[in-house]
Amino acid sequence: MTSDRIPRHPRTAVCAALTAAVVAAPVAGAGPASAAATAPRPVCVSHQSGLAGKMSKDIAGALRGRSGTVAISLRDHTTHTRCTLRANQRFDSASVVKVTVLGTLLWDAQRHHRGLTKREKTLTKAMITKSDNASTSKLWKQLEPSGVKAFLRTAGMDATVPGKDGYWGLTRITANDQERLLDLITHPNTVLSDGSRTYILSLMGKVIREQRWGTPAGAPGGTKIHVKNGWLERSSHGWRVHSIGAFTGGGHDYTLTVLTQDDRTMEAGVATIEAVARAVHRDLNPTARADTLYAPTDRPEEALPTVPKD
Repeated sequence: MTSDRIPRHPRTAVCAALTAAVVAAPVAGAGPASAAATAPRPVCVSHQSGLAGKMSKDIAGALRGRSGTVAISLRDHTTHTRCTLRANQRFDSASVVKVTVLGTLLWDAQRHHRGLTKREKTLTKAMITKSDNASTSKLWKQLEPSGVKAFLRTAGMDATVPGKDGYWGLTRITANDQERLLDLITHPNTVLSDGSRTYILSLMGKVIREQRWGTPAGAPGGTKIHVKNGWLERSSHGWRVHSIGAFTGGGHDYTLTVLTQDDRTMEAGVATIEAVARAVHRDLNPTARADTLYAPTDRPEEALPTVPKD
């Protein structure tokens, strides 16, 4: 089985006629002046005139003054726009890996020409809509790391490394690989069937209110929001706070991944992600009415994966 790969390098992923981004200002507050001067900066390319430069500038503005380490990958199929920042840097996954677990389960079921069992449907619903950890652990054990690795190879998620010893929350992920997964979920391909894609999007669209924070912030009215988030605190790199989202319907067709670490608090990570998300939604939907924009909960919740002490 082959996969419809997304090129790893956004500058070569589109034709030479794309408009290159204006180089954005370094992120302030990220450390000493010398470090800030060499910090990676968001880069966008687009078929739509002027959009790349504006998005690069606005994403950089959303990050200004924030101390965490942030990775971003955005793909808008409508305007043929890509934006990246540290998109190949690895982060501990926390609960966003649950979408990968679901993708693995459905892909494996396809290979064996079967549908999901009643038990599997119960576990997957709890895993995605409520971020239930026990359900995730049961499915992870069922699939085994070898099964997850086989799916990752088939999906073209080459930089993702499954967590060891059952610690799925320590799976190492990149923003580009998460965007690859989102693209497989939202567009026809040879890895996930249309039925599998519909099932994943349905569950991501039913995430409980307390967990619908992050990338949906500022999404225009009429957009179908599909999201999965996660967070995790460890002694090294502080809080990891992540959000992946797909935005479809009403003429919308884009996906956004924002991964963070070195956050001082969980709230700081959420605020960073939502600042980036609002900038992205605003630039891709400049005529959207302010009173229709999605306002996430101000009391976000998420399940903390079990991890060994570090």
